[in-house]
Amino acid sequence: MGRTIGVVMPGDTRPADMTAYARRAEDLGFDTLWVVEDCFLGGGIAQTVAVLGETSTITVGIGILPAAARNPAFAAMELATVAGLYPGRVVVGIGHGMPGWLRQAGVWPSSPLTMLRETLQAVGSLLRGEAVTVSGRYVSLANVQLAHPPEVLPPIVVGVRGPRSLVLAAELADGVVLAEPVTPEYLGFVREHIGPDLPIHAYNVAAVDDDADQARRAVRAGLSWIGDADWAPHIQALPFAAEFADLRRRHTRRADFAAALPDEWVDQLAVIGTPHAARDRLARLDDAGSSHAVLIPAGPDALGALTSLAKILPAR
Repeated sequence: MGRTIGVVMPGDTRPADMTAYARRAEDLGFDTLWVVEDCFLGGGIAQTVAVLGETSTITVGIGILPAAARNPAFAAMELATVAGLYPGRVVVGIGHGMPGWLRQAGVWPSSPLTMLRETLQAVGSLLRGEAVTVSGRYVSLANVQLAHPPEVLPPIVVGVRGPRSLVLAAELADGVVLAEPVTPEYLGFVREHIGPDLPIHAYNVAAVDDDADQARRAVRAGLSWIGDADWAPHIQALPFAAEFADLRRRHTRRADFAAALPDEWVDQLAVIGTPHAARDRLARLDDAGSSHAVLIPAGPDALGALTSLAKILPAR
């Protein structure tokens, strides 16, 4: 897979609206459509099957399945079925998931890294058709083998942030999914841990508008949570990291923090502006090591934002 431009289906999309969004993304020419499994909205695998069934060419990425939320044997069964039905059109994302949400569900592990390692190893082996017997800290399987492993193996990419998890991804995965914001500085940090060749799917909040101020206003809500502790790896390499942390300390409410972000920071934390400016931002991310751009449409009108983002796509 060469360099692609994909788009995220908003996590709060109603089930009844999902297929229309997917068809529109395909018609506009996006290479990939990513579905999200944010708690407690839509299930990642169910969304994937629904949108694959209503489209014909677009690749669908699952971003991401939390490792602790599924038994690897049953996850592999589901994924093998999807990949068998739609060969070559699925990218499987697996990761730690958000600690707060998983604690709500009572499944956050005491060692997230061990859980992720054991899950990736088991799911990967099962999808390759291997018989798996393992007795690990979290994964225990006794001679489990899929009856119908997929003929076309879907890439398994890992949604992680920090150094040890990135090293694990380089060892076991076919790529990395980076949550927003992805900047050239953060890409440099990631490449230090995964090497130069592993594909990176880089999420960024995005708005395309001839009025740059309008685009900035649109993306601020999508940047409101990046001051939370979980996003520290994204921010620490930025030249304004200390000022960023101070701003977050002074604005404890997410909405207030997002409103107070200086315009010049917003320009570096999102893909925004005119089509030319947005393309230039993507080019700089490519130069820094991004393989696949994944845009998160900003604003309340999801289909309208999606259509605006299509202005940056190469002419077909």
